[in-house]
Amino acid sequence: MPPKTKVAALPSTMKELKDTLWKAADKLRGSMDASQYKDVILGLVFLKYVSDAFEERRSQIRAELEADGMNEDQIAQLIDDVDEYTGRGVFWVPARARWQYLAENAKGTQASADAPAKSIGELIDDAMTLIMGANPTLAATLPTIYNRDNVDQRRVGELLDLLNSARFTGDGAKKARDLLGEVYEYFLEKFARAEGKRGGEFYTPAGVVRVLVEVLEPDHGRVYDPCCGSGGMFVQTEKFLEAHNKEGSDISVYGQELNERTWRMAKMNLAIHGLNGNLASRWGDTFARDQHPEMEADYVLANPPFNIKDWARSESDPRWKFGVPPANNANYAWIQHIISKLAPGGKAGVVMANGSMSSNSGGEGQIRAQLVEADLVSCMIALPTQLFRSTGIPVCTWFFAKDKTAGANGSIDRSGQVLFIDARNLGFMVDRAERALSEDDISKIANTFRAWRGKASAVDAGLEYDDEPGFCYSATLEEIKAADYALTPGRYVGAAAIEDDGEPIEEKIERLKKELFEQFEESDRLAKVVREQLGRI
Repeated sequence: MPPKTKVAALPSTMKELKDTLWKAADKLRGSMDASQYKDVILGLVFLKYVSDAFEERRSQIRAELEADGMNEDQIAQLIDDVDEYTGRGVFWVPARARWQYLAENAKGTQASADAPAKSIGELIDDAMTLIMGANPTLAATLPTIYNRDNVDQRRVGELLDLLNSARFTGDGAKKARDLLGEVYEYFLEKFARAEGKRGGEFYTPAGVVRVLVEVLEPDHGRVYDPCCGSGGMFVQTEKFLEAHNKEGSDISVYGQELNERTWRMAKMNLAIHGLNGNLASRWGDTFARDQHPEMEADYVLANPPFNIKDWARSESDPRWKFGVPPANNANYAWIQHIISKLAPGGKAGVVMANGSMSSNSGGEGQIRAQLVEADLVSCMIALPTQLFRSTGIPVCTWFFAKDKTAGANGSIDRSGQVLFIDARNLGFMVDRAERALSEDDISKIANTFRAWRGKASAVDAGLEYDDEPGFCYSATLEEIKAADYALTPGRYVGAAAIEDDGEPIEEKIERLKKELFEQFEESDRLAKVVREQLGRI
């Protein structure tokens, strides 16, 4: 057995751990294509996760068998029962795919009488193939790209050593997937930033996803995303469930993704977070072939690509109940597809470009009017600029509901009404290029909607809804019709009230006049000085 490469102890905090792993991973870039580099790193993180979770379960089985008084021979016969792993949501990992085996051979294996020499890249590719073969749900998911010419084998071995010194199991109540899930999400965000505009194809900023999740409160049933990217909507839904002491098993996840590499990332992301998602057997175009044709969703959360000009359009498509979307923009195609997937009491939250709220080109105005008249729109939120590093296009969120009457979805009947929220002034700058929403910002938005709808979470917190000038307004369909069906919140919320400073208006006018005249006099004095100085030149 070759000696293990000595590595420094990993930092103790989660932030330091993530930063250290990212710096190590960043060494791999070199001449590698950015998207392939991403696959290499995320694949290794996933491999570490499945192996750690497997070893953790293996230790639990051994402890249970020992507690039953079994000896080593009996334990050896039972500890490899595949059902004992898969039945607990743990992937079966064959012996030569386990992390320990790979770590022990981080510099590759020597040739022997019955096997040729193998690089670490070959060993990792073999491990990925073995894991996919043993777990049908991972078929065609994992990357087998580690032995390519442009992958630096020494760097891969170093990264494997570093990951080997990080134990992602047994940290108190934390599970392997909690810690590795954080690392995976952190890497996704870093890759999205590094790739700029292309990063937006697979990553939606966590704060934006949180707005959708906290407003919709998806806690049961079928959750769907027709353009799921790397699965961020599902992961935030799982976190919402956990925060409310519920399990991921309370929801069934359905998704579709056009890009093959992104689809693979989503499959791995869901697996790390313990979500059994149906992302179809392969990637595919949602418009050309809906891979969940009979599914009716209780919740839809989506961030479709904005303003697509080239999309699979068919004028006879039954999804266009409210009008055929224009050929040069798919925004209203996404909206109508999403509405077509809602169950009778279903709700949806969709991120859209701001233009969708007021555009009249290509018949979009008529489609929007039909949506409003059908009383499907429940809430419109204008978000701050610069939330997406990948695009400068201002964005908003549309919320739809098939049922706005009082009942399971809220104690207040909001039929014939739409809540408008202008959140453009919220958020803080992370750096010069990117804004983020704080926890307080997200809570303010979500609590406003919950109070408006009379949700149990608002009632329990004693929240009541009131229009707030400059921030929120509950409009009737008649008011929206009078505005020519424009759904821009700024049209409805008005201006924020100016705080009264207590100074009588007559005194204020007199004071301001005095200050203005004094400034005029100072301006005249300075102009005289300038003229005198110019005269001396």
